[in-house]
Amino acid sequence: MLLALRQGAGHGYELGQRLERQSGGTWSPSAGSIYPNLQRLSDEGLVTSEERDGKRIYALTRSGIAELKDRASRGEAAPWEAMDGGGGELRDAVVALKLAAKQVSLVGTEVQRKRATEIVIEARRQLYELLANG
Repeated sequence: MLLALRQGAGHGYELGQRLERQSGGTWSPSAGSIYPNLQRLSDEGLVTSEERDGKRIYALTRSGIAELKDRASRGEAAPWEAMDGGGGELRDAVVALKLAAKQVSLVGTEVQRKRATEIVIEARRQLYELLANG
């Protein structure tokens, strides 16, 4: 969240969208994780919030900015960068698949969406089969 707020103030949904973009689609936080984290950061004094146009807008405090600088000085990677357990290529392929599926769901016909669902289900089955067969 702090990394998303580094770009400027925003509401929860907007911050989640920023994180998804920053992570290249690897991290797509849900509202159920965004708001508790924002509350925790607020409790820690790292973010502040105010009501604007019917939305709760969050922004970094001086302490939040200092925390980001401290993390950068320690060379801490963004959480999604630190998640690579050697499967970087596989992760990138899954992210690309997710983006393609999203496009089909948005602009594809009903027949195309149904076929895309079948393809993804079959791919999942094949992956589990790969593990089962060693």
